[in-house]
Amino acid sequence: MNEESLLPVDRFLQTLEIVRREGEHLDWSRGRLAAESIDAEWVRAADDAPERAERMEAFVSRFGRMQDTIADKLLPRWLLALAETPGSQIEVLNRAERLGVIEDLEDWLEVRRLRDRLVHEYMRDPETFAEDLCRTRAHTDMLLDTYERVRRFAVERMGLDSTAVPVSLAGAE
Repeated sequence: MNEESLLPVDRFLQTLEIVRREGEHLDWSRGRLAAESIDAEWVRAADDAPERAERMEAFVSRFGRMQDTIADKLLPRWLLALAETPGSQIEVLNRAERLGVIEDLEDWLEVRRLRDRLVHEYMRDPETFAEDLCRTRAHTDMLLDTYERVRRFAVERMGLDSTAVPVSLAGAE
């Protein structure tokens, strides 16, 4: 069965599972950077430390991918599963905020700008890149929390069977 023939709720659940896996990988990458004291010198030294550069690249890539998947795929598919018509990304994010699956629209817009800077202005300015990288580590919780909110919404408000919904990243459910 190809993806186009799936019901909206099935596409939503498939995408939710993808976001779950992305969340596991992102959290793992963040953990690998947790002990690092990231500043401009740390960023500059990545040129001569391939493992450091690789850890940094993996984290930035995973952060951007999860943010993109949630905003561009998961939330619109979630709205379709609710029999709503998703609009522009800002409209989707506004609706998600009103329904409680994202906490703050302004935070989401800041994360989008941060992701764009990290991806498109990669290490041109080590000071700014280091600051953005530190902010990204902190904003990772927002992405992981959004996954948890969407999955709880699916069970509690959409009435989906909890065994059909991907597991919590916290492992408690």
